[in-house]
Amino acid sequence: MPCANFPPPSAGWLTSRDSPPDCLQRPYNDVILRIRLRPCLVMNQPIAMPESTRVDFADIPPEFAPTPTHPIRVRSRPMPAGVRIARHTHAWAQVAYASRGVLRMATSGTTWMVPPSRAIWVPPHVTHEVIIVEDAFLRTLYVNESIVPAGLDACRVVEVSGLLREVIAALDTPGLSAAREQLLGALALDELTRSEPLPLSVPMPTEKRLRALCEAVIADPANTDSLESWASCVGASTRTIARLFRQELGVSFSQWRQQAILARAIPLLSQGRPLSLVAQELGYQSQSAFSAMFRRAFGESPRAFIERGVEHRDGRHEENEDESNLFVDELDAHRGQLK
Repeated sequence: MPCANFPPPSAGWLTSRDSPPDCLQRPYNDVILRIRLRPCLVMNQPIAMPESTRVDFADIPPEFAPTPTHPIRVRSRPMPAGVRIARHTHAWAQVAYASRGVLRMATSGTTWMVPPSRAIWVPPHVTHEVIIVEDAFLRTLYVNESIVPAGLDACRVVEVSGLLREVIAALDTPGLSAAREQLLGALALDELTRSEPLPLSVPMPTEKRLRALCEAVIADPANTDSLESWASCVGASTRTIARLFRQELGVSFSQWRQQAILARAIPLLSQGRPLSLVAQELGYQSQSAFSAMFRRAFGESPRAFIERGVEHRDGRHEENEDESNLFVDELDAHRGQLK
């Protein structure tokens, strides 16, 4: 039975509409992957979208394109869950920041989950796509290549400080003078260079056996089988797979698997699911074991991590009330277009 992959609005991972047979045999080039799977999930494969999901193309209006005279532009808009901004590239960098909602951004080799009130930096000329996992209010900064700071040469999810959040909002004000625009833009870039990166990337390999293994692990995050067991499923020795992880992805199997689990956890936690159920779905025997792993990665508990995003979002009550009204009105309009 073929896997039908699409991102449902409540998930954040790609899941199948149909359950596969108990034992799934699927050719992966000349590799036959035979493994017991839960619903099939694939991170970086072409996506068969459901009828209710809209695909947007990156037709950025000219007034939002940065120039040497106006090197930073801001575009804000609500985005309904399920919208995919098709794979594209542009000559400028961008910062995608959602004060609410969860984003998933993918390049050819890596996927990032972006929690509420965090942001992702995308350098110039990087081909990428964006999927709105949950209803989001998205502010995007477009940054002219000429002012991109040194050191920001790779995609990364970062914490958004209170100062950066306010600067982004200030840049999103009509009628800014050129002098104020430049000052705010310089401050925003300085804050970005100081922002702490978050371990929310999941790199994907190109080697066919390792790729098949990684897809199978992502498909079944609760499966705690050993590397030896996973390697046998793709017809390779444990030593070969361990070497490929280091060679292609620069990490061990256990490190990569933890990254995949953390990325999967973000939309589940953002939905407000009980922590015990999230831990169980991700293969942990206890809530405390999952929380300990999460704390080692982020320096705080899962609850504190998610609640801090909510606090950042709700820190400016008057503007949030106006923003919420706009958010609801425009989401209703977007959904009307989908019918």
